[in-house]
Amino acid sequence: MYPTITASVPLLEPPGWALAQRELFDLLDTAWRVFERAFTGEDGRLNYRGRLTTRDGVDDFYEVFFNWPQLYLLGGAPDLLAASEKHWEGVTRQLTELGMLQDEYERGYDWFHQSESLLLLYFLCMANPDRWRERAVRFAELYVDPGHGNYDPEHRIVRRPHNGSDLERQGLFDGPNYPWLAKEADMYGFPLAWLLPPDAPEPERAEDPRLSTEMIRRMGEGDTVVNLAVAGLIHNALLLTGDDRYRQWITEYVGAWLERAKANHGIVPDNVAPDGTVGGLLDGRWYGGHYGWSWPHGWYSVGHAAIVAALAAASVAGDESYLDLVRPALDEIISHGKVMTFAQADSSIRSKWQVQLVEDVNTPTLHVPYRHGDDGWFDYSPMLMGVPTALWHHTADPADLERIERLREGVGYDWRNVRSFRSKEEAGHEEPWLAFLAGDHPDYPEKILAAAQAQVRHRLQRVEAYRDVDVPEEDIHLWQQSNPVVTEALVQLTWGGPQVIYNGGLQQARVRYYDADARRPGLPPQVAALVSSIDPAATVIDLVNLDPEQPHTLIVQAGAFAEHAIGSVEYSVCDDGSWIGDMYDYGHRAPHVSTESIEADGPWLRVILPRSTRIRLTVAMELRANTASYRTPFDASGEPR
Repeated sequence: MYPTITASVPLLEPPGWALAQRELFDLLDTAWRVFERAFTGEDGRLNYRGRLTTRDGVDDFYEVFFNWPQLYLLGGAPDLLAASEKHWEGVTRQLTELGMLQDEYERGYDWFHQSESLLLLYFLCMANPDRWRERAVRFAELYVDPGHGNYDPEHRIVRRPHNGSDLERQGLFDGPNYPWLAKEADMYGFPLAWLLPPDAPEPERAEDPRLSTEMIRRMGEGDTVVNLAVAGLIHNALLLTGDDRYRQWITEYVGAWLERAKANHGIVPDNVAPDGTVGGLLDGRWYGGHYGWSWPHGWYSVGHAAIVAALAAASVAGDESYLDLVRPALDEIISHGKVMTFAQADSSIRSKWQVQLVEDVNTPTLHVPYRHGDDGWFDYSPMLMGVPTALWHHTADPADLERIERLREGVGYDWRNVRSFRSKEEAGHEEPWLAFLAGDHPDYPEKILAAAQAQVRHRLQRVEAYRDVDVPEEDIHLWQQSNPVVTEALVQLTWGGPQVIYNGGLQQARVRYYDADARRPGLPPQVAALVSSIDPAATVIDLVNLDPEQPHTLIVQAGAFAEHAIGSVEYSVCDDGSWIGDMYDYGHRAPHVSTESIEADGPWLRVILPRSTRIRLTVAMELRANTASYRTPFDASGEPR
């Protein structure tokens, strides 16, 4: 049905990365089962007997399992998909009983958190679109259909920072005051800090305008920049249905924000009043909106929401100019960069960087500002590489690569360092991966796979330590911090893509795989893959069948959603069997390896891997030559499923 290549190069000495990759798959298969037995009930819900007393918490239940169906898509155990679906169903029932959901969807909360909740759904749709289409479309309609009250098509805004399935949920909190924690003041300062004179005494919380009436009035209405992450939900519905309404909504909504950015010297503002004016509730300020440039996270939340929306709009419209929602702001914060040690910086997310930098907290390196207020740019941290990496992965534009190279030149530490940590986003190793793709970090595959093993084994110890804890509400992050499923290394090495943008992104990949014999997504058992170049003109993929007895057949797909087209494929061959030697030889000769090529002209390529064989593919691709969808190589038609 598809162009077929049969591997012929013998596998004599398995490469270390291939053995380590399959060992990681095996370890992960054990790990998720251990976690499931320790922390979940028979119906899939988490073992939790408490209440949820604020609007926060929905994301913390779903996030626990976000990358389980992602592991299935990579080639995890066949029953992992059913387990992932069970946990979505169980957690959804649990959160409904806790009063957090209405009609299975968040009643009303900000999109910094909603987008984290929805990653699990997006991967379930990717793995089993037929089952999850109805829910995903129903959720998308909460925003696309103005009748649900979330979207104002006249002003092209999402009406409130807290939005969802319950229109009666207004403002930003229940009760008279924001549920303030003292540590928030230490980490992030106050929202609307300009409402109090600099020397004013600290008011009682009930009388603090920054946390009560003024916060509701100025930050609880109108649109805010993190709502851009809703584009991921609508993009997912488009992939499932092909309905042009979703394409039109994305381009309309993201286009409105792009216009506002252009009117603000290219920097996307963070707030829009109900009448459609930027700064209309903040005395003309383009900054200061909820989860915006000033409070609490700045670029950490703004940049992720903007790249999710920009990539969605550029993909569905075929118009790369939507990426200007991100580029000018990215270049602006880089332009204000300063060389300092992290120990000297005023970073508000210290816990994140301390585990990533380790001893380099005292190494002078480039820091960029994440936040902006009345006094200008502040809150300096090293550059989070997720956004510039996702941008370059999408465009393959030399200018976007040059930005990455400049960032590398500006750091004081070695990008090739591979440290063993697992961040909340299950990401953070973009720098050494980029060094590997640049050709100067050849041992990266083995190092990142070893780091991944370390994190699985560390988290299994956490599971054992906390399995009998009666988790209180303030400690519900325990489950995320104990989740032993790690996928970043496998995404980078096998798919040739960065880890998904955690705040609502859809997966990026240069290639994906299907097990042709089992007719399911993912690598077949005992097959390993390594993408060492993602250059569209020459994407290099090594495939290894470690199985000494059985052949395996896989299908290589161009792109996460079959959106790319494979052109010519050059592949390694060994057409001389004399390397085996004669009947009475005790040794073997070196196999003679040459290359041949074929034309594929489509999104899929079939590769047959006889037992103990390997093959290198050098694939020429045309990016986004096909309509992206959740169709698979096993579908009878090429239409969206």
